[in-house]
Amino acid sequence: MDSTTPLLQPAPHGGGGSRELEAILEDASVPWARRALRGAGVELPLLLRIALPAVAVYMINYLMSMSTQIFCGQLGNLELAAVSLGNTGIQVFAYGLMLGMGSAVETLCGQAYGAHKPGMLGVYLQRSTVLLTATGVPLAVAYGFSERILVFLGESERIAHAAAVFVYGLIPQIFAYAANFPIQKFLQAQSIVAPSAYISTATLALHLALTWLAVDRLGMGLLGGALVLSLSWWIIVLAQFGYIVTSPRCRETWTGFTSQAFHSLGSFFKLSAASAVMLCLETWYFQILVLIAGLLKNPELSLDSLSICMTINGWVFMISVGFNAAASVRVGNELGAGNPRAAAFSVVVVTSLSLAVAVVCAVVVLCIRDQLSYFFTGGEAVARAVSDLCPLLAVTLVLNGVQPVLSGVAVGCGWQAFVAYVNVGCYYIIGVPLGVFLGFYLDLGAKGIWSGMVIGGTMMQTLILLWVTSRTDWNKEVIDVLHPCHALLLMLVIHSMHAVFSDDD
Repeated sequence: MDSTTPLLQPAPHGGGGSRELEAILEDASVPWARRALRGAGVELPLLLRIALPAVAVYMINYLMSMSTQIFCGQLGNLELAAVSLGNTGIQVFAYGLMLGMGSAVETLCGQAYGAHKPGMLGVYLQRSTVLLTATGVPLAVAYGFSERILVFLGESERIAHAAAVFVYGLIPQIFAYAANFPIQKFLQAQSIVAPSAYISTATLALHLALTWLAVDRLGMGLLGGALVLSLSWWIIVLAQFGYIVTSPRCRETWTGFTSQAFHSLGSFFKLSAASAVMLCLETWYFQILVLIAGLLKNPELSLDSLSICMTINGWVFMISVGFNAAASVRVGNELGAGNPRAAAFSVVVVTSLSLAVAVVCAVVVLCIRDQLSYFFTGGEAVARAVSDLCPLLAVTLVLNGVQPVLSGVAVGCGWQAFVAYVNVGCYYIIGVPLGVFLGFYLDLGAKGIWSGMVIGGTMMQTLILLWVTSRTDWNKEVIDVLHPCHALLLMLVIHSMHAVFSDDD
């Protein structure tokens, strides 16, 4: 029976889970600290085996956009400002929307795989691709009017025109997103992550060579850099699809194209919309930061400095996203194998590891704050502006080590609507006005805009989610969860959390 909500059935023991880890954690005769240490020794290799390829995929894909920005930034400050506005102000809109809508594949494919319905994974992959491709059509039209949109929003005509040239070359990338995110989630649901990492690594090397050729040697400028970026994304899509079609590991989950891809699109769209809205409210927030910066007295300098910081922030954020993708696979494996304590312990380990990496990255940024801008563009003015923003960047990096985990908990508990309200309140009612007040009325420039938006938005949202999570009546939440599969998973995790952290020595 075709459904967008397949029933979850536990997999047989040993389906990717670790009975050794479960046995260590449930041994009440051993002190908790010793159990945790021994458990970490078992969990870390299992986690890193999945996390490292996942982090590599997200980081390398992001690095392609980052490298394009670096190549184009070497052409001059106007070009860097244009790419920054095009990438962070326009392109991230499509990225967030497509990634959010593609998240439905992760949920449905994971459930279908756990329910031993492998054939449905290919149906969900195709259904999501059809839906995202249709969504890409109006986005492509919006890209075509990007210059008028940017001028309407108050950007200078000079920067808006240059940014539009770059954005025109990114139109093919929209439809690469429409295919890539469903494919990525399709593979991830089966714990197939290493092939995507190899494909992304090889594509990055080709991308760097082609970008150098187009921008530096052939003089194709902003349009050439954007077209190469779009081409690189399509290479990734075709290579991953080629793997799916030819690999024995996908023989049961991909059985060919089917007309079922066009069935139940309405219910599939509803499932995609909630996560997309929640994610877009967050990604648009940083777009607004860049767009507001373009209205300052010295827009080129503001955009250059902010875009460099936002690029680094986005890169480190990809690490947290990769770790949380790995956590999803590990928790699914352990729950499927009947190891709830191990599943809960995996969440603790991956959260701690993500936060630790974020703290290290923040320290590195502070240590090289005076040299950071020279990786992107020349000029002492930009270097000073970036150095001045680095303390804010460091705070944002640390918050990003925690915030994705809290958002993941919220999604797992069915709090999408609540988090959307929190995001609107923190980001748009408090954060944006506070940033505008500090940046314009107190004349603090880009630093004031970012300070207000970090303190009023990101930090407040993180604290609210921490408070709500700590004060939640988890037993009541299990009853309130709408989907029975989610209730089962959440109940297992809650009970295992209580068991792991209780003093049962």
